[in-house]
Amino acid sequence: MVQKKFKLIVGITGATGAIYGIRLLEYLSKVNSVETSLIISEAAEITIKHETDYKIDKIKALANRVYDINDIGAPLASGSYKRDGMIVIPCSVKTMAALANSLAMNLLIRAGDVTLKEKKPLVLAVRETPLHLGHLRNMVALSEIGTTIMPLCPSFYHRPKSLTEIVDFTVGRALNLVGIENSLAKEYKGSRK
Repeated sequence: MVQKKFKLIVGITGATGAIYGIRLLEYLSKVNSVETSLIISEAAEITIKHETDYKIDKIKALANRVYDINDIGAPLASGSYKRDGMIVIPCSVKTMAALANSLAMNLLIRAGDVTLKEKKPLVLAVRETPLHLGHLRNMVALSEIGTTIMPLCPSFYHRPKSLTEIVDFTVGRALNLVGIENSLAKEYKGSRK
């Protein structure tokens, strides 16, 4: 019997923190039980060039499938496309606002909207600070319809020794939220004595 692969849609938007989305794809490219479909926004491509030394083609090569953000006729735009979850990492407040208001103006937002209507997990790794009332209201609206809002806030109780460990832990938490077991986020074992 062939085991079904977990079908994950990954969105990378133009918010700072592109390394989170890249690291998620790097990790999953080595996991045979997960099939990734990637959508990168135009703003994300600019941010990736500004924040990292990664080439866009190399990032796209980490995914099983890549879709153009303007291809509103792609399979991901339909509820008939079987998906198991979606993570937008990092997620800009622009994308968050569009999702909160069902403004499916591109494939990334449409795929997120369909993920919600199909009752599959949608995790938005929002990267913005500070937040104003409009951001918070959008977060509440999304939470009320089933979205998990996961602000990109580093964690330190696992005592990270490097930036990579900080990024990995956060990526692992995002994967946990959609039900993908991983070795990146270590379970909290209680306070040290």
